[in-house]
Amino acid sequence: MARRLLGKEVTAALNEKIKENVAALKAKGISPTLGIVRVGEREDDLSYERGATKRCETLGVACEKYLLPADVTQEKLVEVIHQVNQDDKIHGVLIFRPLPKHLDEAAVIQALAPEKDVDGITDGSMVGVFAGTKQGFPPCTPQACMEILDHYGIDCTGKKAVVVGRSLVVGKPAAMMLLKKNATVTVCHTRTVDMPSVVKEADIVIVAAGRAGVVDDRYVSSGQTVIDVGINVNEEGKLCGDVAYDKVEPVVKAITPVPGGVGSVTTSVLVGHVVEAAMRKYSI
Repeated sequence: MARRLLGKEVTAALNEKIKENVAALKAKGISPTLGIVRVGEREDDLSYERGATKRCETLGVACEKYLLPADVTQEKLVEVIHQVNQDDKIHGVLIFRPLPKHLDEAAVIQALAPEKDVDGITDGSMVGVFAGTKQGFPPCTPQACMEILDHYGIDCTGKKAVVVGRSLVVGKPAAMMLLKKNATVTVCHTRTVDMPSVVKEADIVIVAAGRAGVVDDRYVSSGQTVIDVGINVNEEGKLCGDVAYDKVEPVVKAITPVPGGVGSVTTSVLVGHVVEAAMRKYSI
């Protein structure tokens, strides 16, 4: 039986550290604040907003919302982004995506100041990830993967790591972050030849394929740590990951469940980035 790498344990540890940092800021009269920019009322956006707002409240972080209609103009949305950039009371900004199709999403993203980009979506944040510098912030999901590895004492130094997926949201930044941890990294994607044999050789596997159950027992071997980033809904209407858990769990050494794994850590990472942004601003 594999060790279950539960997100709730990681979240609890992160939350304690965040609370300490919030207390240090408030002792200096600074109230760390997240600005949420939402266009329209997509149900998945609303769900994430509720979760982020609740986590902010729990950890003592303020939350300001900029709610815009689905038919908002490009000019108005960019104006709001400039507004939050210039507002010293807002330390981090979360922009819900995808935006409605009539908007130029790339232009909106790049209008955001990297130092307030707590979700790692701007080019400036990507430069920080790839260069290993503190410019902007890494995307929250791959950061959550690293937090899980750290919390459970999984040393990446000298290990073979495989990332399944090459998106800028998870795959590529996760690969860079593993490199920073001194792993030897391979990135697999839809054009990879004989992917199962490549993944099987890894010590650490991060799966962000975007397809339910794509990684099964053909891909894994004993001794591996598997981090499943996927969030899908199966035919029975239940949440599941990109890993076929029932087939993989009996084989590997450690694995994150879905739900209850990476996703549960991501919101705390987001709030932690807001607090860190405030600390950077005031050199605390």
